[in-house]
Amino acid sequence: MSQNAPLCTETVAAELAANADDLLQFTTGAAVPGGFGWLDDDGAVVERNLELWITCRMTHVCALGAALGKPGFHELVEHGVKALSENFHDERHDGWYAAIAPDGSRPTDATKAAYAHSFVVLAGSSARAVGVEGANDLLANALAVHDRYFWDENQGMARESFSGDWRIEEDYRGINANMHTVEAYLAAGDVTGDDIWHRRAGRIVTRAIDDVARGSNWRIPEHFTADFTPLPDYNRDQPAHPFRPYGATPGHALEWARLTLATARTLGGPAWDWALPAAESLVRGAIADAWAADGADGFVYTTDWDGAPVVHARMHWVLTEALGAAWALHHVTGSSDWSRLFEQWWEYAKAHLVDTERGSWISELDQTNHPHAGTWVGKPDTYHAVQAMLLPRLPLTPSFASALAASS
Repeated sequence: MSQNAPLCTETVAAELAANADDLLQFTTGAAVPGGFGWLDDDGAVVERNLELWITCRMTHVCALGAALGKPGFHELVEHGVKALSENFHDERHDGWYAAIAPDGSRPTDATKAAYAHSFVVLAGSSARAVGVEGANDLLANALAVHDRYFWDENQGMARESFSGDWRIEEDYRGINANMHTVEAYLAAGDVTGDDIWHRRAGRIVTRAIDDVARGSNWRIPEHFTADFTPLPDYNRDQPAHPFRPYGATPGHALEWARLTLATARTLGGPAWDWALPAAESLVRGAIADAWAADGADGFVYTTDWDGAPVVHARMHWVLTEALGAAWALHHVTGSSDWSRLFEQWWEYAKAHLVDTERGSWISELDQTNHPHAGTWVGKPDTYHAVQAMLLPRLPLTPSFASALAASS
């Protein structure tokens, strides 16, 4: 099925475009000699180690800005590619350091994690899509590292993390790293034309959603042993962990819904007939469990396995992924139900999350929708929010960068 009516009114579309411009401008403040830094509430770089995942995500965001023709963003992508190729790259063992010193001079965390390495692939893909020098080599190296160390052919999933020299592997598997590996593989297949990456993304999505999520009443287990046996009590004592929280994470259900539909659109055929009803089940389940679950609007961060809220904080990225899921479902079904939800959630974002005074979005709110810093401090990056603001301009394709490059 195809889209029967616009996702949003001309007024809302103009608001989204204006906020995208504001977010891209906020992004420019993150550039530092070693890569991209962690931004505080006012958009100033926090004096702390430079994180690989942030430099990658901001390089990707700058590629989106370059694809839109924004002045100076091509140069910012070049800056990111250079930082990833020189400052963050481990010349001795290959792969990329998890963190480096603020001046980019030395590694401060040499571990190698699938989560961050998936963003190296995404950054390389996006930079290649906009024709930045060095992007081809960066992407080729990132894919080779992923293929050699992170891809588990027997499981059809990604491994989690290793020591800096790759000799010690963590005895843990996470759905979060696999979700972002899907995003990265879709983008890589899109820009390279090598469908092995699309097919691998399809294997991850099929197992994570058609198998694991379906078998868990659409509340996706986040944590697993090395053979992908679920660990339902993992981090029960750290329920608000930023990357590995206890319980189900409704925001990931929303994100998986969009990625499932994009993967199905990419691979196509009757084998993917399950994808649309699965995506609808993920989103409706997230709404039922998490939206206004404690009496106030907003999505709670986590729930237990019966759907009861555990961490009541509202994370900005969850709302952006709700917008993305509504966009994807509207794109596929044409149903006005999804456009109404999109506009409802955008109104909530404007009221509580979009920071019109200082820029970007407030990262976290408490359960009364006031700014909070229980899990996130400052406004580390603009990846989730920028993508959500650009979605209404795009077709349902696997890669933001290639879709923008094709239409710019």
